[in-house]
Amino acid sequence: MTPAVDVAKKAKVAYTLHEYTRDPKAPSYGLEAAQLLGVAGARVLKTLMVALEGKGFAIGIVPVEKQLSLKQIAKAAGAKKAVMADKDDVARVSGYVLGGVSPLGQKKQLKTFIDTSALNQETIFVSAGRRGLEIELAPKTLQTLTRAVFAPIAQGD
Repeated sequence: MTPAVDVAKKAKVAYTLHEYTRDPKAPSYGLEAAQLLGVAGARVLKTLMVALEGKGFAIGIVPVEKQLSLKQIAKAAGAKKAVMADKDDVARVSGYVLGGVSPLGQKKQLKTFIDTSALNQETIFVSAGRRGLEIELAPKTLQTLTRAVFAPIAQGD
């Protein structure tokens, strides 16, 4: 299927896959996923890669209805500054295409931060490694599989 699904299968964790047909003209992959799956935007999280000053790359996972705070993720990662990673770097480092970047099964395990708001949800949805495919699992399960840290990394947190 995808490297992300393989990770969940091998770990024998509880998860559910959700497939939907994308509209290539939709302006936001994440908001479209929430709408098509019929779930609140707080439960669908987007996976974003940042470049940390002097520290390589990191992953930030925030609800699709919010924006990533570059200042907060830099602080969480112990870096002076963070900027959004270049799209070519995202594909090269993660092994996924934009709009289908999963926090699971990336080419290289990066420091990963999940916004603390995810803990308010019984289950969350993240990309399963391709556009139009989401994996639903518990926030703590995602934390375990990605070795992530929960931190207030969304703007307004």
